[in-house]
Amino acid sequence: MAEAERTIERVSAERAGKGPRRLLALFVVAVLVYAVDLGSKLLVVAKLEGHGDGSVQVVGDWLRLTAIRNSGAAFSMGEAYTIVFTIIAVGVIVVIARLARKLHSLPWAIALGLLLGGALGNLTDRVFRSPGVFRGAVVDFIAPKGYAVFNLADSAIVCGGILIVLLSFRGLDPDGTKHRDEKKAGETSGDAPAERTGGAGE
Repeated sequence: MAEAERTIERVSAERAGKGPRRLLALFVVAVLVYAVDLGSKLLVVAKLEGHGDGSVQVVGDWLRLTAIRNSGAAFSMGEAYTIVFTIIAVGVIVVIARLARKLHSLPWAIALGLLLGGALGNLTDRVFRSPGVFRGAVVDFIAPKGYAVFNLADSAIVCGGILIVLLSFRGLDPDGTKHRDEKKAGETSGDAPAERTGGAGE
């Protein structure tokens, strides 16, 4: 019993020490995404908007940079619901802030950092760009052939979402615990229920 208690205390201490580092990782990823997204939009507005046809070829006809204003969601969808998407973005940021309090997993820190940076990037446009606060149009500029125009914040949000799905399939929680596969747990512990143990990626 004493040995088990010492093990629990050691694991708890290790996880407590990892918490601040995971928060730092989330913050760094979010700041990098936000800074790159904001810088790219400022550059596009300065160099492309109002200059010629507002676009430039990057890879022949397959990829162009073209400045457009999108009042909808990611990838120019739902342009009639600007305020709704603004509220959703604020909600996403609040949820991430709540999850961050129990964050002990580095992969989750990266995923949430991508989501947070992307959400803040597009939210900044909606707050500060015309036609008005919470109704502003997001600057999109990456235009692959035959695909919707998007920006770097959209890409970060999609990558973060995909990573979260993968982590969920692996059974890894934001707090760093990993759910054992029920079948494997049954093979090793008889009829005992699946346990939650400290997982990889903490």
